[in-house]
Amino acid sequence: MAAPADQPLLRVEGLGVAVRRRAGALPILDDVSFDLAADETLAIVGESGSGKSMLALAITRLLMPPENYAVSGRVEFQGTDLVALPAAAMREVRGRGMAVVFQEALNALNPVLTVGRQIEETVRRRDGGDAATARREAIRLLDEVGIPSPERRLGDYPHQLSGGMRQRVMIAIALACRPALVIADEPTTSLDVTIQSQVLALLRDVRRQNGMSMIFISHNLGAVAAIADRVAVLYAGHVMELATVDELFAAPRHPYTAALLAATPRVDRPEKLAAIGGAVPRFDELPPGCRFAPRCPRAMPACSAAVPTIRAPDGEPGRRVRCIAPLP
Repeated sequence: MAAPADQPLLRVEGLGVAVRRRAGALPILDDVSFDLAADETLAIVGESGSGKSMLALAITRLLMPPENYAVSGRVEFQGTDLVALPAAAMREVRGRGMAVVFQEALNALNPVLTVGRQIEETVRRRDGGDAATARREAIRLLDEVGIPSPERRLGDYPHQLSGGMRQRVMIAIALACRPALVIADEPTTSLDVTIQSQVLALLRDVRRQNGMSMIFISHNLGAVAAIADRVAVLYAGHVMELATVDELFAAPRHPYTAALLAATPRVDRPEKLAAIGGAVPRFDELPPGCRFAPRCPRAMPACSAAVPTIRAPDGEPGRRVRCIAPLP
């Protein structure tokens, strides 16, 4: 069921995820909130260990085994709260409403089934129909994602394809569901620069052609600039900043966002990159107050007194920043 026209396709409100342990619950995500409109791409960026992939798994209810995790808040997709949805109904949402492109296609694809068989099974699960119809659709999908000689490639196994072609197969499987939302989790990891650019262009084009929305998860701000409409900056389980891609790159308001941008290579800025001192804290060793404070050059005593709320800066109602003293 589609969401009403005046509502976002996806609304995440106060999402929290904690790992259940004998020593007590270990929080990973805390108070994560954002909206995703129809026909929009939202990028989730941050360093490794910030909780980006955990966020994707929480939205899709793929945290395994589920009894090891405590999930709070709301994840509304097309008007339905996924957190409260029975498991069988959630499988239908994953099969028809949303799809995931994982970062390691070789691990995500079944190594003992041909790529054609894997696409055809997805098509038949979606539509039913006979094997011949599913085969024709699989050929069409492989052609759509730019794989040459698609009919011949149906009989290939994942290990026979290059990394870029495997990632294209993953995108074809996602498209086979005709989803309203695709979540691409670091889809260009381990690919060379040229192939990364091709996969990004493919994701951008198929999203537009099929009228889908996308959550694009990456640590690569260069890739984000090429594909996203808005950006959510995640750090140690908190959203630190939420803004349009143009706003974020032109004038970051959170010190962490500014540090990420300063550490990103740019052709118009040949000077030495500025490394971010320190490291993302372990989730069992989170600092008091602002989680970025120990690494922040602008930190003051008040930053460690309490966790800052995420709020709209003065004069920027569409933006959100979790900082007691945002950058001007």
